[in-house]
Amino acid sequence: MSWLPPDDDDPYDAYDESLVRARPNPKANRPRSKQRPAHDDAVVGRVVTVDRGRYLCLVDEDADAERSVITTRARELRSTAIVTGDRVDLVGDTSGAEGSLARIVRVHERRTLLRRSADDTDAVERIIVANADQLMVVVAAANPEPRPRLVDRYLVAAFDAGIEPVLVMTKTDLADPAPFLAQFRGLDLRVVESRSDAPPVAALHALLRDRTTVAVGHSGVGKSTLVNALVPDAHRATGVVNAVTGRGRHTSSSTVSLRLPGGGWIIDTPGVRSFGLGHVDPDNILRAFGDLAVIGEQCPRGCTHLPDAPDCAIVEAAASGELGDFGAERLDSLQRLLTTLAPGAGRAGADTLKG
Repeated sequence: MSWLPPDDDDPYDAYDESLVRARPNPKANRPRSKQRPAHDDAVVGRVVTVDRGRYLCLVDEDADAERSVITTRARELRSTAIVTGDRVDLVGDTSGAEGSLARIVRVHERRTLLRRSADDTDAVERIIVANADQLMVVVAAANPEPRPRLVDRYLVAAFDAGIEPVLVMTKTDLADPAPFLAQFRGLDLRVVESRSDAPPVAALHALLRDRTTVAVGHSGVGKSTLVNALVPDAHRATGVVNAVTGRGRHTSSSTVSLRLPGGGWIIDTPGVRSFGLGHVDPDNILRAFGDLAVIGEQCPRGCTHLPDAPDCAIVEAAASGELGDFGAERLDSLQRLLTTLAPGAGRAGADTLKG
């Protein structure tokens, strides 16, 4: 074969670089690499506000050098949700000086995740807040009328996330809250009552101190009014209830973390009229009822624990009086929450204005 080089020559002398076909690179940029920098110099921040692709982070929290830093997300995190309450690693200009911009390159593992879906048929979750310890459910005794099924949904979301719920009943000077609260007597639920003219600031501070609490509630229940009482310089917008529809007007338009005097954080969220639970695992609800969960281990596989469930150990224990004075009420609360997740609830189940 005449094209082979002589044995005494370099075997590669026959090749010319001009024969190499290089791929065109119209953008004249370097090819991307799968290797990513380690970012060993990254600093840790807490995400306190998310606004249109910009994240306000607190760096060196509780130290003399504490500062707020405006950040954006790194390209490799474009498909990762970054929410209020996240702990993140930052690189770039983390000085917090005017005009500076840092970059989020990592999201730390989350302790808890409060989530919701668009409706009960949608399994795609929307993360609301990360790393919260408590869920402060705010509901009005009147104006607007309290919605027990919406409260059920908040409780389901809290139990699913492993977050401790607290119920705050506002506007108790307008109506007696007892009939509404009686529906939740079977739950180990802390309740705080609040008058329009005298919010229980001291009692709430005692519950919220040194913890991260996310506040949720139907529009118009007075959630932002409570937040302003707890954090005087918060200046959260407050609104009124429409006299014709009985619905509250959305005032808080963003989720924001606010530092509480004396320690702790409260995260104010926009008011909602629906709260889908398509992502929730019903087993997480039973685990929130520790004593009932132990009995439930004796139930047949796939037991729904609802009144018509055959051979349900929890139903039988309640009927025999084994669960004590409040056993039947606790079972009723559990069943109501499980019914919220029952197949067939559909979108109407997420429509709190029908509940």
